[in-house]
Amino acid sequence: MFDSADTRPSGAPRAARLPRERTHHGHTFLDPYEWLRDDDPAVTAYLRAENDWFDACTADQEELRRSLVADIAVRTQQTDLSVPVRVVHDTDRGPVAYWYYRRFVAGDSYPVQVRLRTDAGPDELPPRPADAPDTEEILLDLNARAEGHDFYQVGLLDVSPDGTLLAWSEDTTGDERFIVRFRDLVTGEELPDTLLEAAWGGVWAGNEALVFTRCDEAWRPFQVVVHELGTPAGEDRVILTETDEKFWLSVDASRDRRWVVVASASKDSTECALLPATDPYDTPRVVLPRTPGLEYDVEVGPDRLWITHNATLGEERAVDFAVATAPFTAGTLDDWTPVVRPCPGVRVLGVDAYATHQVIHVRHDGALDAYVVPAGAWQLPAAEPVRADLLPGRSVAAALAGVGTAGPATVQALPLPELRPHRIRAVFTSLVDPQTVVECELSTAGALTDEPAHVLRRTPVLDHPEHGAYRPEDYLQSRVWATADDGTRVPISVVHRRDVPLDGTAPALLYGYGAYEISIDPEFSIPRLSLLDRGFVVALAHVRGGGELGRTWYEDGRLLHKRNTFTDFVACARQLVTAGYTRPERLVAEGGSAGGLLMGAVANLAPDDFAGILAEVPFVDPLTTILKPELPLTVTEWEEWGDPLTDPAVYDYLAGYSPYENVAAQHYPKILVTSGLHDTRVAYVEPAKWVAALRHAAANADADILLRVEMEAGHGGVSGRYEGWAERARELAWVITVAGA
Repeated sequence: MFDSADTRPSGAPRAARLPRERTHHGHTFLDPYEWLRDDDPAVTAYLRAENDWFDACTADQEELRRSLVADIAVRTQQTDLSVPVRVVHDTDRGPVAYWYYRRFVAGDSYPVQVRLRTDAGPDELPPRPADAPDTEEILLDLNARAEGHDFYQVGLLDVSPDGTLLAWSEDTTGDERFIVRFRDLVTGEELPDTLLEAAWGGVWAGNEALVFTRCDEAWRPFQVVVHELGTPAGEDRVILTETDEKFWLSVDASRDRRWVVVASASKDSTECALLPATDPYDTPRVVLPRTPGLEYDVEVGPDRLWITHNATLGEERAVDFAVATAPFTAGTLDDWTPVVRPCPGVRVLGVDAYATHQVIHVRHDGALDAYVVPAGAWQLPAAEPVRADLLPGRSVAAALAGVGTAGPATVQALPLPELRPHRIRAVFTSLVDPQTVVECELSTAGALTDEPAHVLRRTPVLDHPEHGAYRPEDYLQSRVWATADDGTRVPISVVHRRDVPLDGTAPALLYGYGAYEISIDPEFSIPRLSLLDRGFVVALAHVRGGGELGRTWYEDGRLLHKRNTFTDFVACARQLVTAGYTRPERLVAEGGSAGGLLMGAVANLAPDDFAGILAEVPFVDPLTTILKPELPLTVTEWEEWGDPLTDPAVYDYLAGYSPYENVAAQHYPKILVTSGLHDTRVAYVEPAKWVAALRHAAANADADILLRVEMEAGHGGVSGRYEGWAERARELAWVITVAGA
């Protein structure tokens, strides 16, 4: 099905062009590489030939790859542990507290999940055990579970309310279809119960039943299932089946474990329901029936529901979302009481409700923050709602101002399992600040105090034998702005060493995503140091389609506005050149998944603006995929990209920017494409078809267009930290080579 390497001087594999057609709305598209979707040994042979071609073309980068892996390894504290979280279990003997954390050991690819019995009260800081104490209890050794598998990841990991049972789920192929297993933590024995076709997540309902979601053939979580321990396989009770293919199901537990929250959500509407944990077979109680365009999520507080929503209450439509409270018996909008009014430009992200306070998560001017509001400050339920920019509590970012950062930080308050925590836990990071976990004191009334924050853990960055100790002040991070074609100002986060000359001579890497309202927040990365210390400028393009500047920023980059994502990115690339950070022949673009679609689009749109493009698991054949409702995720994606099956305008719009369908006989930047054979989100066939089309039409040398497929992985790439380091080193070695660094 393809020409073997020894028949062409270049050695590059050439996929056969077979006569297949696709006709919709009067348009016929000749798709010569659709055969790569077939379950055929010739397809596997072709993918392996592409991997061989990649290896041959990048063999001279092997020493650089080893150097990059060594960089990461020497800077990483390989024997380490996470910050413990205190969990109190209600047992027959009364409350029993444990510290839960995960431990990494040098040489192990995976962590070990452990817990440590403690008599510490909620006012005590977590311990920092350096070595495994005799009393440490291993819950799950992922290294032992991963033995014999080329891929391993855990989805669910949850201990029963009384602390005696562990439920976990595992995926050994990368297709994100999990098997749920159980362990008795008293005896250490694994139970015979095994649940198949599970999606991510699941929660305990009491100490004898697990509520989880099951996937359909299209990889959509479509059923909520209750498994009571000991129930024979195939006899679990399905309590909810979602028949609308645009909706996904998920389950979560309330902080007090009294309720299971069941959410059915599409891209633009939601329906949440409450299920009593004491009777998981009960009919879920709907908080508000689904309405097109109305999104909300539910946080269960001690005495009421806290609802983050975009509904219209009164005369205000909450475009950037607002907060309301409601009784547990809520069933209509009339039951909702406004608490936080919407404010344009302040995106309200959610609420964590505790007994003494609430934490309101927001995004303002592109930055994450959270406000801690004492429960008494609301004067519920009669108080006048406050605007999202005038919250009565104190900002977590403000409370951390004295901790010390080298620049603007991303601040995120972390949820805690206790109803009455004595502190707020938060994490901050930036492009130059390693991730730092802190706790801030609360008063008895639930307000943040002025006491200094406790630094629990700052991600270690060990000394490099060549570059010495890591010093944040040696690097400069900044926010610059590009102007898009329509005049919109687009933010860019930039970082580089202070001694890098900004005269256009530096190599640069520009990353972009721009979809699903996902924000690419500035954060620290040890592998990125290998670029920065080689003189790179690294930039993040916060293009429309993401959520950095609120809901409107997202809406302006989806559906029939999707082209804004692509033109924004090109504007960011050109701004880096104009500002003297780099020049086109030294600039590499990077993006993955929906960001890989961005990479494919800009390759067609502005090939002369980049030296190279790194497209990871790229969604580059969107029209073919979205026209096939039987494929995984297709129907759920119509609200993000449009429905070309029924709407000719959407068909034409997608056809106009689909990277695969717009490959031209022009010179492209050098392109490296990655994929995973078991990817359920972006099937390997999309990047494979795109590379085949590029190699056929582009005016490039065959070595300029490369494809590497992980044959034992899915959308997230390889599993295991050392394998992940090697994978990233492969990509960075290519970036460094293409940028001429």
